[in-house]
Amino acid sequence: MISLPLVAIALLPFALAARQPDRGVVHAPIVRRSYSNRVANLPKAVEALRKKYGYQVMKSTNSKRASTAAIPITDEENDSSYSSVVSIGTPPQNFNLVLDTGSSDLWVATTFCTSCGSDVPEFNPSKSSTYKTTSSVLELSYGSGSAQGIIAQDSITFGSFEMSQELLAVTNITSGLIDDGLSGIMGLGFASISALQTTPFWEALYNANNLTEPLFSFYLERYVNQANQISAAPGGVLTLGGTNSSLYQGSIEYLDLTGPPSYWLLTVSSVTVQGKTISIDSPSGLAAIDTGTTLIGAPTPIAASIWAQVPGSTELTGDWQGLYAFPCDTNVTVQISFGGTKWAISPLDMNLGTLNSTMIGNANSTSQMCAGGIFDIGIGSAPAWVIGDTFLKNVYSVFRASPAAVGFAQLASGFNSSTGSSDPNPVQVTSLTPLPTSTCASSSGSGSTSSGSASPSKNIAVSLTLLASVAGCFTFFL
Repeated sequence: MISLPLVAIALLPFALAARQPDRGVVHAPIVRRSYSNRVANLPKAVEALRKKYGYQVMKSTNSKRASTAAIPITDEENDSSYSSVVSIGTPPQNFNLVLDTGSSDLWVATTFCTSCGSDVPEFNPSKSSTYKTTSSVLELSYGSGSAQGIIAQDSITFGSFEMSQELLAVTNITSGLIDDGLSGIMGLGFASISALQTTPFWEALYNANNLTEPLFSFYLERYVNQANQISAAPGGVLTLGGTNSSLYQGSIEYLDLTGPPSYWLLTVSSVTVQGKTISIDSPSGLAAIDTGTTLIGAPTPIAASIWAQVPGSTELTGDWQGLYAFPCDTNVTVQISFGGTKWAISPLDMNLGTLNSTMIGNANSTSQMCAGGIFDIGIGSAPAWVIGDTFLKNVYSVFRASPAAVGFAQLASGFNSSTGSSDPNPVQVTSLTPLPTSTCASSSGSGSTSSGSASPSKNIAVSLTLLASVAGCFTFFL
C-alpha cells in the first residue's frame, strides 16, 4: 500500500515548479538517479574528478590494484546525478541530460553511436528537419572514458525557451560511460571553457535578454539516507531566469566570482570540523562550485587537517588513496565559509556508506567504517577545491551572470535540514552509472559560435512535469 505522505513528498517538487507565474522564468523539476555499487565505485569517481580538473596526485602510486580490478568503470559521480528533460530537434525529441555547472558544452548520444548501450535513449538526427551537421569531429575525454562525435547544430528547447544551439552529436563512447536513461550532458558553465567554442544555452538566453533575471538557481534533494534503494526520484528544482522564494528563507548571500567567468569560482576562507575552525589562505582556497560532482575535493594538506579532527578516521590506500574512512557511528559536522556565512553540511551527506575489509586495507579499526564526503583531490592545479553536491544539497544555490557571483541561502523549513544524525548503516546502493562532466577535449576541426535567437519571449513561465519520474517514485517507495 502506498503511503500518502510519501506520495505528497514525491509530488512536492512538481507543485513547487508551477507556483510562480514569473515572466521569463522556468522552474524545471530535476530527476535524481541513484545506482548500486556506490561505495565500490568511489575510486573511479575520485580519479575522474582529478582528471576533469587536471590534478596530479602527489603520493606513491606503486600499490597493487588487484583488490578492485573486477570493479567496472561505471561512475564518475559516485552515487547520483541530477538531470532534467531537454528537447532536441524539430519535432522535439526528449532526453534526460545531466545538469552540470562544471562544464559548458551540450552533448547527446545519437542513433549513429556504435557503442551506446541499448538502454541509452538516442537522438535521431534524420528525424529532425532543423539538424545541421559539420565536418568537425570532437572528442571529450573523461576520467572513466571518452565521448566522440560530430559538431552539429539544432533546435534546443528547455522549458519555454527554444533556440538554435551547437552540440556534440555523439557517435562513439567508452563502454559504460552513460547508461540507464541518461543521454548526455547540459553544461552550465561559461562560454570561455566550452570545448565546442560556443555559448552555453543559459548564457545565450542571458545575452539575448530573454531571462527575467541574469541567473539560474538550484534546489537539490537528498536521498543518501533513505532506507530503500532508489533508482529514480524527484530530485529538486532548477529555476532558469530567477529564484523560487518558496524553497529558501532569509536573504541570498552573493559572493563575487574569483577571477574572470570560466568555472563558477569562489574562494574557501575556512572550514570548521567537529567545532574546530581551519583557516584557508587564498591560494589554497580557489574552488569550483560544481553541480555535476557528488563529492567535495580538497587540497592534500587541508584534507588531512579536516580528517585529523574526526576521531578514529583514517586515510585509505591503493585504489582508495585520497579517500578517508571514519567510524560509522560518528557524526561528522562540517561548515564551509567563502568569506561570509559558515554553511553547514549535514552529517547525512558526509557519510557515503559502509566499507568492507578489502576497501579499508591495512587500516586498524574495531568499528564499522564509512567513507567520508570530503576527499584529497591532490595539489598543484587550479582550482584547488571542487565543491560538489555533498555541499550543495544543504543550501539554495544561485548562479548569477551579472554581476558575476554565486549566492547561497538557507533552505526553507522542511527542505534538506542540515541538522540530524548520520545513519551508522546507510543503505548500500549496488550499481552505478557514470556521469560525464569533463570539458577536456581535442578537436580535428574548429567549432563556430552559435548565433540563434531564443523564443518564445520572456513573458512565459512553464513548469516541466516529469510524470514518469513521479510514477517511478511511487514504485520505489512501496
